[in-house]
Amino acid sequence: MSPAAPPAGSPSTLKELRDSGHVQKTIKSELRDNLLARMRSGEDRFPGIIGFDDTVLPQMERAILAGHDVVLLGERGQGKTRLIRTLVQLLDEWTPTVAGCEINDHPYDPVCTRCRLLVEEQGDSAPVAWKHRDDRYAEKLATPDVSVGDLIGDVDPIKVAQGRVLGDPETVHYGLVPRTNRGIVAINELPDLAERIQVALLNVLEERDIQVRGYTLRLPLDVMLLASANPEDYTNRGRIITPLKDRFGAEVRTHYPIELEDELNVVTQEALIEWGDDAVSAALPEHLIEVIARFTRHVRESPAVDNRSGVSARFAVAAAETVAASAVRRAALTGEEVAVARVADLPAIVPAVQGKVEFETAEEGREADVLEHLLRRATADTFRSRLGGVELGPLVDMFDEATVVETGELVPATDILESLGTIPGLGKLLTALGIDEGAETPGLAAAGLEFALEGLYLLRRLSKEEIDDKIVYGSR
Repeated sequence: MSPAAPPAGSPSTLKELRDSGHVQKTIKSELRDNLLARMRSGEDRFPGIIGFDDTVLPQMERAILAGHDVVLLGERGQGKTRLIRTLVQLLDEWTPTVAGCEINDHPYDPVCTRCRLLVEEQGDSAPVAWKHRDDRYAEKLATPDVSVGDLIGDVDPIKVAQGRVLGDPETVHYGLVPRTNRGIVAINELPDLAERIQVALLNVLEERDIQVRGYTLRLPLDVMLLASANPEDYTNRGRIITPLKDRFGAEVRTHYPIELEDELNVVTQEALIEWGDDAVSAALPEHLIEVIARFTRHVRESPAVDNRSGVSARFAVAAAETVAASAVRRAALTGEEVAVARVADLPAIVPAVQGKVEFETAEEGREADVLEHLLRRATADTFRSRLGGVELGPLVDMFDEATVVETGELVPATDILESLGTIPGLGKLLTALGIDEGAETPGLAAAGLEFALEGLYLLRRLSKEEIDDKIVYGSR
């Protein structure tokens, strides 16, 4: 949300603005200068963007420095829109406009009829307003029903009814693009825009002006246009018309996180794993975040999944939120003071995210089975990664023919710990899982222990049986 008002003492007239030494810049010069300043200072240029440092971001920086309009191509959930929105932070925090102007004219060089007349009549006394950078960004989801009037403008019948003649440029109601003059315009899913509507953007990208119906009106615009598209849509379901593709200065390809660490960081950054003060908090241990990250990667790589549709980062985020919510539910029903997610909460992921994945036709009816298998595989991989070097023999030895541990979605952490009593090597096990000894709680201890038991079962060193709503681990 933008601040309510510009800093105190900001110029309020054209004369005060000139006396302040303000220099007029185009939108692309403004972005270029601020990007260079951040590069020289070492400041983060694209806050919140993970996994693109060596691939996408250098291309984006070159496009900005070259003054190009950009189309971002990538499967769903790769952060295209988030990346576009970060460019707003490269704008000046406040910029002057002619007060009351619909298209944000600069006081030094107004382009619309109303503002030119205002500056001519009032001269140095012409009023100046200030626009925050958050208000200089507009975003439109391209759908087949979007019209030229929505993007560019059309005749306003109300203005005509008020007595203006059709030939008067003041009868025009400006669309999204001119209303974001001197700002950034983003069009998501550009191929879904009807081809005849895409034609309306040709002048914006090349001649930098707009034309409305049969008017002789030509408004020179100062905008940076960015668009996003799915490569599959780009070539098949919809397409960007060739003249429009040619007018974008740069095409940047995005991708899913390449490294597991980046996948972990995306889940950690995006997942809502803590609620506010009025609700129960849920702790999501590191090893479960890793399971979710590995699970997401396995789903993307699975031959059972249609890789043309991609597996969005929202898949992993929804999975993490579901696991945390399962822990909150347990705490509410059992009276646990602190909600801590455990392995018993992982099965809740499958029904929650199944609709986010498009499977190959041959897998029809087996979707849940495929996801459950991949979830077990992700758990086993995380167990090997985290606890592969930890001696768990003493834990296995605790299970004789009569020893069992009951757990489950609604079994409190204290019940799990009490069923085993003193557990040899528990401290080393928790440390290997990233749980500090000083921060150990019954919930975290149970989460670590249950993860170890599940891993030992997956490696066939313990047995596991599901009875009603409980899970029973025991010796083989």
